[in-house]
Amino acid sequence: MKSIWELETFYRKRDIVIIGAGFSGLWTAVSIKEQYPEKSVLIIERSPVPLGASTRNAGFACFGSLTEVIADAQKMGWEKTLELVKMRFEGLRKIRQYFNNDDIDFDLTGGYEILNNDEPLQQLDIVNEKLKTITGLDKTYVLNQGKIKEFGLGKSEFLIENPCEGSLHSGKLLQKLLEKCYELKVEFLFGTEVKSIDENADEVNIHLSKTLSVKADKIIYCTNAFSSKFLEKEEIIPARGQILLTEPIGNLKLKGTFHYDEGFYYFRNLGNRILLGGGRNQDFKTEETTSFETTEFLQNHLEAFLKEVILPDQEVKIAFRWSGIMAMGSEKTPIVKQLSNRQFCAVRLSGMGVALAPKIGEMMAGMV
Repeated sequence: MKSIWELETFYRKRDIVIIGAGFSGLWTAVSIKEQYPEKSVLIIERSPVPLGASTRNAGFACFGSLTEVIADAQKMGWEKTLELVKMRFEGLRKIRQYFNNDDIDFDLTGGYEILNNDEPLQQLDIVNEKLKTITGLDKTYVLNQGKIKEFGLGKSEFLIENPCEGSLHSGKLLQKLLEKCYELKVEFLFGTEVKSIDENADEVNIHLSKTLSVKADKIIYCTNAFSSKFLEKEEIIPARGQILLTEPIGNLKLKGTFHYDEGFYYFRNLGNRILLGGGRNQDFKTEETTSFETTEFLQNHLEAFLKEVILPDQEVKIAFRWSGIMAMGSEKTPIVKQLSNRQFCAVRLSGMGVALAPKIGEMMAGMV
């Protein structure tokens, strides 16, 4: 049994409980506390540190590549696509308003996309015209052939540049967000798993074990790919993203963030090392999982991509391998909604949580 001291402090009833301490959970807490400072907010996270996609990603700013925007428009129409691009653009701007670039290694030096056929180029003007009102740029995406040689990407035919993309240190951004939450008097229970939840007319009961529960007026699920346990009716497909990081490379020419094949491949320099991830379209079924493993098949595939596309004819050693879990659906639109009287969710960020979460937090604060 817990003592009266614990029950009246750490486990007392709160106005709002958020499950999940990743980007969505933290930005939601920040937005709620800024709008309603008097509300008590508790975040429950099952891991000792935030896990999932937030600490396990590739450190991209996540504005999105040209072929990704084209594919989204074909799949869900321009209206929804532009809405998403706008959310990502404004989300990145918000990150920069809150934190110093140096504190989170935020580098908006622009991003690139490798193309090996000219089909997307035929839509370049259309896409740029559509994005003008969002980015304020005449040309959000520009063909820049000169940099192919500069970056040592000799095997690539076309290179598209985009000044709105960039990179950051996901761990440092999470730490800064945690500091902001503590400043705003958000409370945390780390290393605590939610077993089940029941709602009645007066409150939500969040069961942490057979004998222990926390009550709340409202609960928000920010558990992204790990939400199917709680949100059985929503279409949430877990998607594992595998990543590798090389040892330092002498005279590395590559600088910036790069996409290939509708964003299924993504790589960047991390100082003088190469971080490369993706390729799950080679093995969709296996990668629909919430298991944090790497597979021999995909890691070999990524290494082959590294040697063929990024560093042709160079010997490289791999220093780290890891994976993160994203949440996908048949559409890229996030699920941000009220589920019942007292339950809400902000999930399924399609691997774009870094940029989307700041705006999703604002939407959630407006709902609760």
